[in-house]
Amino acid sequence: MSVGVLVAAMWLVQLANWLCGYALNQFGILPRTLSGLPGVLTSPFLHGSFGHTVANTVPLLVLGLLVAMQGSRAFAGRVTAIVVITGVCVWLFGRTSYHVGASGLVFGLFGYLLGRMWYLRSLASLAAAAVAVALYGGLVWGLVPARSISVESHLFGLLAGILLARIESSRRGN
Repeated sequence: MSVGVLVAAMWLVQLANWLCGYALNQFGILPRTLSGLPGVLTSPFLHGSFGHTVANTVPLLVLGLLVAMQGSRAFAGRVTAIVVITGVCVWLFGRTSYHVGASGLVFGLFGYLLGRMWYLRSLASLAAAAVAVALYGGLVWGLVPARSISVESHLFGLLAGILLARIESSRRGN
């Protein structure tokens, strides 16, 4: 899987969702319900508006490309791990409302890049994290509680990315 394929799929789902009057958002994460469990995998592709999709597209492309520099197979595994960990945590601990959007994945990629820098301490990981912070350091404001956003997705995404970096570094013996 490439970053371009991921973003293209997100936009195709957005178009279909818009054509259905956003009825597909019922397939987002609805915490602690059986019907909301599939949303763990589908929620990153669902958005509440075109503006919501646009807001996630550019950081997903940039951060995704920084993570994908190690290869598309590794990228696909990291995206899958971040989506699953984030989604399960939102399903377990999120407030009772539908959670949709790729921002949990965006925060996860950001957290992964920061965690990778911390645990690897290589020049390449430092450079990638520096770019991420320079461009998207303002993401931290997404951790401030607000009614219209899933702070839970943001927080759990960030933590999932850091956890994934930690797991990878322990496998390397760092």
